[in-house]
Amino acid sequence: MEGLVVVVKRSDVIIVGAGIAGLVAAYECLNQGKSVLIIERNTEEHFGGLAKLSFGGMALVGTPLQKRLGIKDTPAIALEDWNSFANFGADDVLPKKWAEQYVHESVGQVYHWLANLDLNFFPVVNWVERGLYHRGNSVPRYHVLWGTGYRLVERFEELLKKYLQNGKLKYLFEHKVTDLIKENGRIVGCIAEQEKTESKDLLFYADHVIVATGGITGCLDKVREHWYKPWGQAPKEMLNGSHPYADGLVHEAVSRHGGNLTHLDKMWNYAAGIPNPKPQFEAHGLSLIPCKSALWLDHSGRRIGPEPMMTGFDTNELCRRISQLEKPHTWQLLNWRIAAKELAVSGSEHNPMIRDRKLVSFLKEILLGNHRLIRQLQKESDHFIVAKNLHELVDKMNQLNGDQSINYEVLKQEITQYDDVIKRGKGQWNDDQLRRILHARSWRSDKFRTCAPKPILDPSAGPLIAIKLRLITRKSLGGIQTDLQSRVLDKLGAPIDGLYAVGEAAGFGGGGASGFKSLEGTFLSGCILTARAAAKSIHENLS
Repeated sequence: MEGLVVVVKRSDVIIVGAGIAGLVAAYECLNQGKSVLIIERNTEEHFGGLAKLSFGGMALVGTPLQKRLGIKDTPAIALEDWNSFANFGADDVLPKKWAEQYVHESVGQVYHWLANLDLNFFPVVNWVERGLYHRGNSVPRYHVLWGTGYRLVERFEELLKKYLQNGKLKYLFEHKVTDLIKENGRIVGCIAEQEKTESKDLLFYADHVIVATGGITGCLDKVREHWYKPWGQAPKEMLNGSHPYADGLVHEAVSRHGGNLTHLDKMWNYAAGIPNPKPQFEAHGLSLIPCKSALWLDHSGRRIGPEPMMTGFDTNELCRRISQLEKPHTWQLLNWRIAAKELAVSGSEHNPMIRDRKLVSFLKEILLGNHRLIRQLQKESDHFIVAKNLHELVDKMNQLNGDQSINYEVLKQEITQYDDVIKRGKGQWNDDQLRRILHARSWRSDKFRTCAPKPILDPSAGPLIAIKLRLITRKSLGGIQTDLQSRVLDKLGAPIDGLYAVGEAAGFGGGGASGFKSLEGTFLSGCILTARAAAKSIHENLS
């Protein structure tokens, strides 16, 4: 530590990261009478991290809302679904335990706990990740927080304010934690530097240190380094749907002090990204919730097949297929009618009616179509192409590409073949995409967001739309290995005294609670569960 400028600041608990996992951990520790210092690398403006930008969806099991809607869900059903998607290995003892804990405790530790904090869910449960080759969610369990992740963060900011005023809580923004401090085998603090100047290192001491720094998917080089090897090489072009500070820097510090990192090659990325029209960093992307009724095409305008690509069933499989295409971009081909009913952008920013809790305006957009969003994307994004006819659309697609890779006759044939099947009538819809659309529409909440099939080239449904898409990174499924008390474990499986990891940093529990792929909506709730476990462990003084 030679040359360090030592500024000793002692707290009961240091939390590295002011995302939702860090805020929940802070709230719980403060309620127990602890003093807390939160060290955040970003500016105060980004308080709450990616949670503040999130849609606010959570997979919850056996909730009163599910029961009210006639959904028969139990921890046993959910665990079977989870294990099917996770495809756990024999050594995944702790991820399996975290999965079991999640399905049993999400209703009490998340749903009811949030309700007691005046945080409620929209009275509809969506059915996502239904499964394709493997069983996914057998029943709808995707609950959307009324107010999105923005309201979640806003509420915890309100709850923490009194502790800020009485001096029990302190924030330190724009400081990057570069290492941990270890004395006599115990973690007793961390070393940080001022992010802007990098001119000096500061030492902070505490009885307990909680790592809540997110994952590694904000660093595209790290994503490529840890890309899942059976899929081959990572796509040459990817968008960043996380944040550059999600770079694994503190993961590396934990590893240097003996912590075990697992499953960093498991990630939850998305298949439908476009460049953010208002980028805040390099390769900044927006993650679209793609349309079920759109045709998903490769770079040349050919429908990807033989099995059509379609959202809502297996996001991980979509990413696998895209990563193995000849070129790293794809297209969705649709019309205005489909886009207005089905298209969405993931996150709070592009869902102001839910974020701001404007119920009447939200219901109006659901019933009449979200034309506001479509016009916004048309205005702001050159990757969102609108045209009066197919000739004009092809010209604009090729203009964006800077080549002639889209052939008009090829694209016309792909669309016409699909439209002809629709025209034969429902009893003769021999197309997997149409069959899945019918299945999606069988659940009443999804019926409002999925069009009844009609020909794409129907003039009354226009204009036509083409969206150029790239794979976009999002969440790390692996991370720092922890036990059920969120204590960081060494490579022999023993807890490292004084050190905890929560949220995405811990792979949402155990260094990879979701296994190979998530049922979706297990992330915000996973942050809450792991953070509450850490605070309880500290209160019980387990380390």
